[in-house]
Amino acid sequence: MDVNRIRTLLLEEFPHETTEGQEQLMGELAVFLTISWKKANALFILKGYAGTGKTTVVKALVNVLPALQKRTVLMAPTGRAAKVMAGYTGKQAHTIHRKVYFAWTNKEGQIEMKLQKNLHRHTLFIVDEASMIQHTLPVEGQLFPSRNLLDDLFGYVKSGENCRLLFIGDAAQLPPVGLDYSPALDAAFLKNGYDMEIDSFELTEVVRQSKKSGVLINATRIREQIMNQELKFPMFRTERFPDVYRISGTDLEEMLNQAYAGEGRENNVVVCRSNKRANIFNREIRKRILFLDGEITTGDYLMVVKNNYFWLPVESSTGFIANGDIVEITRIRTFEELYGFRFADITIRFLDYPDEKELDVKILLDTLTSESAALTQPENNRLFNTVMEDFADTPSRRGRVEKVKASPHFNALQVKFAYALTCHKTQGGQWDTVFIDQGYLNENMLNVEYLRWLYTAVTRATKRMFLVNFRERFFP
Repeated sequence: MDVNRIRTLLLEEFPHETTEGQEQLMGELAVFLTISWKKANALFILKGYAGTGKTTVVKALVNVLPALQKRTVLMAPTGRAAKVMAGYTGKQAHTIHRKVYFAWTNKEGQIEMKLQKNLHRHTLFIVDEASMIQHTLPVEGQLFPSRNLLDDLFGYVKSGENCRLLFIGDAAQLPPVGLDYSPALDAAFLKNGYDMEIDSFELTEVVRQSKKSGVLINATRIREQIMNQELKFPMFRTERFPDVYRISGTDLEEMLNQAYAGEGRENNVVVCRSNKRANIFNREIRKRILFLDGEITTGDYLMVVKNNYFWLPVESSTGFIANGDIVEITRIRTFEELYGFRFADITIRFLDYPDEKELDVKILLDTLTSESAALTQPENNRLFNTVMEDFADTPSRRGRVEKVKASPHFNALQVKFAYALTCHKTQGGQWDTVFIDQGYLNENMLNVEYLRWLYTAVTRATKRMFLVNFRERFFP
C-alpha cells in the first residue's frame, strides 16, 4: 500500500476536523509505515502539547495498522498510564516492565528480572508517556542492581521480527527523576546512543474542541512559557471556564467533600510539591473527609513507591508490583514491630489490574509518613543489616545475603497513601478532579523546573482542577 493511500486511511479514521499539524502528521506517519519501516533501526517520535490531539492520532493509527498487515502492542511506563492508554484506544495496554521482563528463579532460589524473548512479528510497539522512561546505569555493588529500561526496551523490540517503535510524549512534562531532560524524546541522544534512524513530529496547535477547556487553555499558556523560557509567574485564566477554580485553604474541605461524594476516592487527587506536604494532606483527608481511623484501615488506597518482585507469584500475568501501582487494602491481619521498623500483614487488590487476584502482602508502615520518596539508602542498609543478624549461624556472607533477599520483612512493600501525591508520582496518570497545592514559593524558585512541575500537575486533570492557596500574582 502506498504512502498516499495510508495517509487517506488515517484521515478517514479521524473523528474531528484535522488541524494543519495533524494533517501533516498523517503524511509523516504514512512515510514511516512504508519507506522508513524498511530500515531496521527506524523509530518515530511523536511529541505534542496537552490538547493537541495525540490520543486521537494514536487511536486512528491503531485502527489502520491491521489493514497494512501490521500489529500493535501498546505500552506505558506505569499501570495507571497503561490504563489511560487502553481507555482511549479501546485496546489492551501493558506497562513496559511487564511486557519486556519476566521473573526468573536463579540457582539460589532468588527471583531476578530477565529480558523476555520478543515473539512478535511485523509489529509496531507504541509507547505512551515516553518522557517518563528512565535511562539508569547500574550502580556498582547494589544489592538489587537496577536495569536500564531504555536499553532493555530497544533490545526487546529489535529482537522481534520486523518490529518498530513509536514514542509518544510531551517534552514539557517533568523528566525522569534525577535528569533534566527526557532521553526517550531526545532525537539526538537516541541517534547517537542507539544508532537509530529517527522520524519525528511535534503537534503544537490546540484542537478546536479543547479550546473550551480551561484546564487545557491554562496548560497551553504554561507550556508556551516553558518553550520561550519566560521565567515569571504564570497567569491563570479562571473566568468563563467552569472547570478551573481558585480556592483558599478554608474552602478546601468543602470542595474535597463534594469531589469525593461525586467521583469517589479513585477519581480525585491532591498534587503536592513535597512528600511533607503530601503527608499533611493525606492525614487530613483520611481524618476529615473519609473518616478513617487508625494508622491504616480497610478501604485505604495506597501507592507502591518501590518496585517489588517478591510477593506476586512467578506465573502471574502482572509479573511484579511496580513503583506507582495503586492498591486498596481489603483486609488487615496483624501489626508487627521488628528490626527497628514497623510492619503490617494485609490483603490488597490492584486498582489498575482488575483481573489480578487479591494478594496477601507485608507492608512497611514507616514509609507511609516518611518525608523521603521511599526508604533512604541508610534506612535500607539498616534494615538489611538487622535482618541479616538473624542468620548469623550461616557461615558464609553470601549465604546470609541470599537469606535476607528471601526475607518477607526485607521485601515488605514500601507504600504511601494515595490521596495526595507528589507530581512525579502522579505522572502518567489522570484523575477527574485534581487539587494543586501551591506550597511554598518565592521568585527565586520561578525556573523551568517549577514551570514543568506546574504544567505536569495541571495536565493530570481530565474534568476540573482546583488551584489551592495560589497567590494573587498568578491571576490577572
